[in-house]
Amino acid sequence: MKIYEINGKRYQLPNKLTDFQLKMYVHLINWKWDHLTQEPGFNKHVSYDASLPDELKAQYFQLYRPIKERLLDHQQKFPFKFHKFFWYMASSQAACVNLFLPLLKDPDIAATILGKVKTDIKEIATDFLDTGFRIEFWDEPDNLLNDHNKVSGTDADIAIAYYDHQGNINLWLIEHKLTETEFTTCGGSKSKGRTSSHVCAPTSAILNNPDLCYYHSGRNFRYWDITLGDASPFNANRIREYNKCPFMGGMNQLWRNQLLATSLESSTLPQWPYKKVYFSVVYHPGNNSLKPSISKYQELIGFNDRFFAFSSDKLINRVKEINEPALS
Repeated sequence: MKIYEINGKRYQLPNKLTDFQLKMYVHLINWKWDHLTQEPGFNKHVSYDASLPDELKAQYFQLYRPIKERLLDHQQKFPFKFHKFFWYMASSQAACVNLFLPLLKDPDIAATILGKVKTDIKEIATDFLDTGFRIEFWDEPDNLLNDHNKVSGTDADIAIAYYDHQGNINLWLIEHKLTETEFTTCGGSKSKGRTSSHVCAPTSAILNNPDLCYYHSGRNFRYWDITLGDASPFNANRIREYNKCPFMGGMNQLWRNQLLATSLESSTLPQWPYKKVYFSVVYHPGNNSLKPSISKYQELIGFNDRFFAFSSDKLINRVKEINEPALS
């Protein structure tokens, strides 16, 4: 924790922040001080101004008030874990809920707004998931990637089912980022369970023998099976261009979410009837730190249409355009 003095105010903040992170933290803390409380919250007995005190955490005060009950009802129907930082003003999980749930309360409004960035949406498929959406979505209980357990696994911050203009039922998986400077990196490359047989270079060797990857032979995850399968959006020759495995860094989370989308689209199980499954990243327009990984990933998959990224202001500006009182 570090004390910052800005415009005559003192802020208790994390030690290392980018310029954007500092600006966003100060903005959110000022909002908290003006509208909620000036009391800090605590994490392991250390106070943080960006955290809520316990009495406000219990009331979910980091959420937009009109969606609180809808979120809690959804959580009862489709149980999911709140992130350990959900109770911070800068929580990406809370920001994702605050961005999408006000739209999804009305399926017609949702189709109008979301169609600004996902142009094939005709209507929200309210007969799938929970009236068309699910938070912290994964393919429960099938676990097609074979990577889900009680503490970890690949999921999307939100999934939205919709009908396109041809009448097909499709699924849109979305990962939301607020102040993060990078996507989740590879846990397998740092795992204590690795042995001398597990290597991350050269990539050509891993492609020829996926057992060299700890994810594959150490954990029996299906990542490489799907990556090298017929339905994969990944081109092995592009992957070979990398010396070390391209999925060690920030592209790891993008890769895994794309594999989830691929496995759902190619599944023949009746519970996954989706014709096409897309994966997107939505990020704050001021957060430029994520763009290098996004650009490298787009190049890696040959700009495949099953992935795209967009900034959250695309949705907010669309809301302003239609001037809907319920979203004012």
